[in-house]
Amino acid sequence: PKGTVPVLELAEGGCSGSLVIEESREILEWALQQSDPQGLLNVDLVSADALIDRNDNEFKHWLDRYKYADRHPELTQLDYRQKGEVFLQELESLLAKNRYLLGENISIADVGIMPFVRQFAHVDREVFYSLPYPNLQQWLRGWLEHPVFQQVMVKYQPWHEGDDLVVFPGDSRQI
Repeated sequence: PKGTVPVLELAEGGCSGSLVIEESREILEWALQQSDPQGLLNVDLVSADALIDRNDNEFKHWLDRYKYADRHPELTQLDYRQKGEVFLQELESLLAKNRYLLGENISIADVGIMPFVRQFAHVDREVFYSLPYPNLQQWLRGWLEHPVFQQVMVKYQPWHEGDDLVVFPGDSRQI
């Protein structure tokens, strides 16, 4: 209804029909509750939730303004980048101690935060990789080079009525 992506529609809505989950974080949590073969929820969930909350509320605010500084002329793009960097500095500190944000194993925090760090980096890759965050940069590169990430990021042409069916690799469903 909000016209956002992604949206997960489940047929388990009870009397009301289907259940629609509209927030990426809620979709991630729902999916991991169904199956968590890598143990992404085997972490201090209070710490994970707090970090994801900071990402979703504080960092995303500055990220959106950094990406679209022309729409927010109250500050310069540099000012917005520097405000976003406060969170990046926290991530850098965490990654200076551990391979992943909350320890030596990947967690829901890594998966929930990485897309936003990726967006921040892609505003100006040259600037991002010149910033003093070597652990964060290495962490992001690891994600971007991961075979699973590369597989899900394959771009498809939008499907239109009359086009051939698309069968996704490893999936028996057709679109």
